[in-house]
This record gives sequence, structure tokens and C-alpha cells, in this order.
Amino acid sequence: MKKIFISVALLTMPLFGAMAQNIVATNEIIDCGQVMYQSPATADFEVRNKSNKPVRIIDVRTSCGCTSVAYPKDRIEAGDKFMVSVTYDAETMGHFDKYVGIYSEGADKPLVLRVRGNVVREMVDYGGNYNFMLGNIKSDCNDVEFDDVNRGDRPQKKIHIFNATSTTVQPVVMHLPQYLTADVSPSKIASGHSGIITMTLDSRKLGDMGLTQTSVFLGAFPGDKVNREKEISVSAVLLPKFDNLTAQQLANAPKLYLSTAELNLGKFDTKKKLKGEVVIRNDGKSELKIKSLQMFTVGLQVSLNKQTLQPGESAKLKVTAEKKLLKTARSKPRVLMITNDPDQPKTTIKIVAE
Repeated sequence: MKKIFISVALLTMPLFGAMAQNIVATNEIIDCGQVMYQSPATADFEVRNKSNKPVRIIDVRTSCGCTSVAYPKDRIEAGDKFMVSVTYDAETMGHFDKYVGIYSEGADKPLVLRVRGNVVREMVDYGGNYNFMLGNIKSDCNDVEFDDVNRGDRPQKKIHIFNATSTTVQPVVMHLPQYLTADVSPSKIASGHSGIITMTLDSRKLGDMGLTQTSVFLGAFPGDKVNREKEISVSAVLLPKFDNLTAQQLANAPKLYLSTAELNLGKFDTKKKLKGEVVIRNDGKSELKIKSLQMFTVGLQVSLNKQTLQPGESAKLKVTAEKKLLKTARSKPRVLMITNDPDQPKTTIKIVAE
């Protein structure tokens, strides 16, 4: 069969006379991770005939001549699984992202498979420490924070992982909210090898200003069970924008003052709770509004007697730390304030309790 090189957009064009989609892949994207220059990388896709009758692959289209495809030429029985192997020649340095369209009898559109990775001259491993366990996979962190995010931003954070098991794993990040995506590279990690999780935040899909928190879970394979041992805490702080303020408005803006940005509550010893307070004052020329007051961790309680302060006016922020709950917190205890002070839209107060 003659191979056709075609644009990604045309890969998805249906063949004339096709009726229905009938083959599906367990994973439509495989990341090969780091690939040595001029050492071809092969991605094996498990595909299934989901129809109730035999089918045959009648055409294969690739997005470039650098990619070759191996697939069964005979008919595939109903319900049967088969392999499609896509090989990239690795003749070009840098990142690659290639597509393959698999056309089968009776399909109204192709099954599109995607292979990506990074061609390098020398393999580079992570040189840091893996201090955390997410199930049976080691990682360099279990807490991800997206700080100082403006609406429209798409920041990324990376987690380095290491396969400490005796078998190959296929890590997957589970229970992702709509504003988060996670890519694992490579898709499969052999025993004793490392990988990277890249988390991307779509700030357009966040709700209110201030702190948004969630938990996601790292499975060793698709369909793995969710439990607390695999938990990754994720937080994002969305800031208000002041881009449209004039010079006069900025000169007359409110100005936040704190008596301290680090509140030391002392030692628990035999006490179950510790208490303290922070004085908040408006040193600006217009009304100061405390729009959001949130805690990064469990074990903290706060109360504020005023959320709107006129110029020169003060308020007291009372903080209570509970020993039992605070000891279970993953993040450092902090209080977050979102205000209408253009110079300090986000203020974080560190809480020290021993």
C-alpha cells in the first residue's frame, strides 16, 4: 500500500462512502520522552475493533515522511485487539509531534494517533532528590502552587517522577478539574527510570479571584485506584487586574499596611490551640476592600472585624491554629488576602506554630 504524506488537517477528512467509526485506541497519544539522535523511536498503540463484524485497515496517512507505520494487513475480527506501531526516524534534533490517520472499512473518520518526544544528543536525567512517594512512584514534590496568576495566563509546573517498581509503569494523573491538564513524558517509564509530569493551568476557567484548591492523583496505569497515598495538592491564586487605572486613580488608591507578614503563635506544648492577631490598616487615600480571605491549609481559623477600611482606619485579623489538624497539612500554614490595593493585590501572611 502506498504511504501518503499529508497535513494534520487533512488527516481527519473522511473517505468517500464511509459509514461509521469502528476502531478505538487505548491511548491516542504516546510521548516517547527523550530520544537519542538518529535512533528511531517506536510507539506501540493498542487498538480494538469495537464493531460487531470484521474490519480491515484500508489506508494509512502520516503527517510527514519521517514517520512509518506497521499494522495488520489481514481482517480483524469483531472485538479483537491489535497493535499499530508508529516509528519516528529521529533525524531532526528537538521536539517532535507527529500524527497518523488510520482508516478502516466502514469508518466515517480515521483513528488519529499522535507520537511526540524530544530528540537529543545526550540523555539528561533529573539531578535532584525524590523525597515523596505517590503510591509506588517517587516524586520531587506532592504539592503544586500556581502563584500570582492573571486571567488569561497559562502557567506550567513540572513534577519529576521516578519508577521505583520492578515493572514498567504508565503514569496517569487522575481527577483533573477542567482548568488543569497534565502530560506525562515519557508515556511509559521502565523500572529504574525517570519522567516528568507537566501541569498546565488554564486561568480562563478559574472561578473567583483568590485561592482555588484541588487534589489530583497519580496512578501507575490507566484505571488505577485513587487513594490518599497518590494525592497531589494543587492550588492557584488568581489576581485582580488594575491595568485600566489612570495615574490619578493610582495616586489616590488604597494602601494596605500589615503589622506583620509572619505571625508567630509560639509553641503548642500541651495546648490544643494557639491564637494571635494581625493589625490591618489603610494607609492610602481611598477605601480599602478585602475581597477574599482564605487559608492554604486545614488547621487555621480566621476572623476579621471589618472588610472595608476607610483611609486611616484599622481592623484586627484574628488567627487560631489547631494542633491536631495543622499536623496533617501538606502546605505551610498561610493566610491569603486579596485586596483592591494595586501595589499589593495579593498578600500572604505566614503562620508559625510549633
